[in-house]
Amino acid sequence: MEFLGALAIAFVTVFPVELPDKTFVATLVLSTRYPALPTWIGVVAAFAIQCLVAVTAGHFISKLPAKPVQLVAAGLFLVGAFVLARGASKADAEEVEAEQEYSAKIREPKRGLKAAGASFLVLFAAEWGDLSQLATAALVASGNNAIGTGLGAWLALALVSGLAVIGGRWLLRRVRLSLIRYTGAGVCLILAIVTAVSAF
Repeated sequence: MEFLGALAIAFVTVFPVELPDKTFVATLVLSTRYPALPTWIGVVAAFAIQCLVAVTAGHFISKLPAKPVQLVAAGLFLVGAFVLARGASKADAEEVEAEQEYSAKIREPKRGLKAAGASFLVLFAAEWGDLSQLATAALVASGNNAIGTGLGAWLALALVSGLAVIGGRWLLRRVRLSLIRYTGAGVCLILAIVTAVSAF
């Protein structure tokens, strides 16, 4: 039950944080240059390593005194809520800028393992220290099951990248990124409050 609870919390936390993020846009651009399946495989492999690093960092942080760790975790969630809410009004313009940025980096079409490798490298380099990685580490540090948290975060990232590959353009035309960012901010704010309360 602890495993499933941690998995669900991580998934619900990471999914709305990553959907309006550069991760989605980068994967969308990659999928316009490379075949869908190798692109997705490369991207989710990069996310697997990043989740493993976040969980490991969170595990080591959890060995520190519990109360300060929980307060720092609550602070990280609060910062995440602020960053997402503050950027919500500019989300659509930022999406266009990010698409242009990644389009400039990805020029030559690739197939098979080369496409998977290129997708892995683009996402692996782009996503260090982003909100989802900090949130994953904070969830583990605040006492959630490490394996469940890592798997939940990875599944959320895999789903976001899958949505980008399969129907990214369609989704961007129908869902406002500002609304998704406000939703992510709300999730982070709730986690900040719950984590802070549990510290006392």
